[in-house]
Amino acid sequence: MTQAEIKLCSLLLQEHFGEIVEKIGTYLIRTGSQPLRMIVSDTGLLLDQVKKALCVLIQHNLVTYQLQKRGFVEYEAQCKRVLRILRYPRYIYTAKTLYNDTGELIVEELLLNGKMTMSAVVRKVADRLTETMEDGKTMDYADVSNTFVRLADTHFVQRCPLVPETPESPEAPPPPAPTLVINEKDMYVVPRLNLVGKGKRRRSCDEEENGERKAKKQKQDGESSEPPPDDGIYWQVNIDRFHQHFRDQGIVSAVANRMDQTSSEIVRTMLRMSEVTTSSSAPYTQPLSSNEIFRSLPAGYNIVKQVLDQYLTLLADDPLEFVGKSGDSGGGMYTVSILQVKRRFEDFSAPPPTFRPLIRSPLPRRFGSRCARIFRLLLRKKHLEQKQVEDFAMIPAKEAKDMLYKMLSENFVALQVSLPALSPERSDVPVSPCPLSPSSSQSVANLIERRQYETKENKRLLEKSQRVEAILASMQATGAEEAQLQEIEEMITAPERQQLENLKRNVNKIDASENQVDETIFVLESFIESTVKKP
Repeated sequence: MTQAEIKLCSLLLQEHFGEIVEKIGTYLIRTGSQPLRMIVSDTGLLLDQVKKALCVLIQHNLVTYQLQKRGFVEYEAQCKRVLRILRYPRYIYTAKTLYNDTGELIVEELLLNGKMTMSAVVRKVADRLTETMEDGKTMDYADVSNTFVRLADTHFVQRCPLVPETPESPEAPPPPAPTLVINEKDMYVVPRLNLVGKGKRRRSCDEEENGERKAKKQKQDGESSEPPPDDGIYWQVNIDRFHQHFRDQGIVSAVANRMDQTSSEIVRTMLRMSEVTTSSSAPYTQPLSSNEIFRSLPAGYNIVKQVLDQYLTLLADDPLEFVGKSGDSGGGMYTVSILQVKRRFEDFSAPPPTFRPLIRSPLPRRFGSRCARIFRLLLRKKHLEQKQVEDFAMIPAKEAKDMLYKMLSENFVALQVSLPALSPERSDVPVSPCPLSPSSSQSVANLIERRQYETKENKRLLEKSQRVEAILASMQATGAEEAQLQEIEEMITAPERQQLENLKRNVNKIDASENQVDETIFVLESFIESTVKKP
């Protein structure tokens, strides 16, 4: 974990959970696993504050705990999981694209709360959707429940591990920390719930005063009633499934750029058919027959079976080998070969066109055009001695040595001892573009700090704008005249309105830049994961 990534984790925790949680999370990231006593002692916070902060972090899967042999519990921060907070908007947008507004709000609620029961999610989402509808219209619980089931069927949401049911014995004391387990077969099984009802709108002030007695009675009735049937069954967002979807989108885009739109649609259909049956780390998708692929093509995509077979043969014979043929039954058995894509990534001397500009882009800005020339040369040749670098790049020996040292100090190149001569003067390209990942994290941290600075500098104006909007909404609800509304709007002067527009435009640009850098980080992480050889 580099300093840039630690700083980014700290900013994300502070922005989403506050200073106390940020202090605990950053401390665990820097120090590793620590018991509760050490956390309280080193952070200087109250025991109650530390416990609540750890509860929040555990609720959102940002901290895990483990029972040690000596009987005490240690807490460990999940750094990679903290960095995934940056990708939350992309998860939510993907859910909206695939499952409309209902799916968007379900994923958003689960991300905001960490873990929730299905019944609580359905009620909350139905209420939020009802608020956005016209008067007299409501969202039925059944519609939200159906969307939740679809998300579970496609593995975008999954069950959380539970405490196993064990018979209680008065003699044996309970363990200091429970051990959570989950059966893989039950991870995506949705409990049968008979949720009957519709979303509710927020009541106005008058309705709240008149309904206080009724609310108290309902609360008392609720306390005496039985718990919901899914009590204790909690759900969370399956982040790995979203990453698999992003990877599949990249493969489809690569096929479209390599061949044409029809080929990409065929590959998209194959990936969609095997998205649930194939794990994210599998080298190949499940074999699919040509007949199955033909029946699963999108409605309205008018291509005959013979043309589909020609496209599949063309994809299987392509040098990129995105699609492989594994048999002849059923008109031919085909798979999407994820492993072949990864093997192309391993040959760093010829990375895919997508990665070439990404790898080379920081060099001219940081080291100059001559360093970029040397790096392009090493990319092409893979291994070169220092004398060869000088000759091929046509750069004097002293300058070439200085430039190689600069890139070596930043981990853009690496030394490899030449066994015959036992000379350390051989330059080599690193296995993965590691220095680009901390640079990307630093870029995101800078963007977050800039957005916080812009918001802080215009805090007074933003508060004034919010008060004016609240007054306008209240007067419109009571049926105020147009002249009165105009008078309220004039409370914000023309220069202030222009300043607000500039602030909104700048913040939107910063948000877009954050998302773009996060896409770069995802590409780099996928590249590094594909090149690291697992034991």
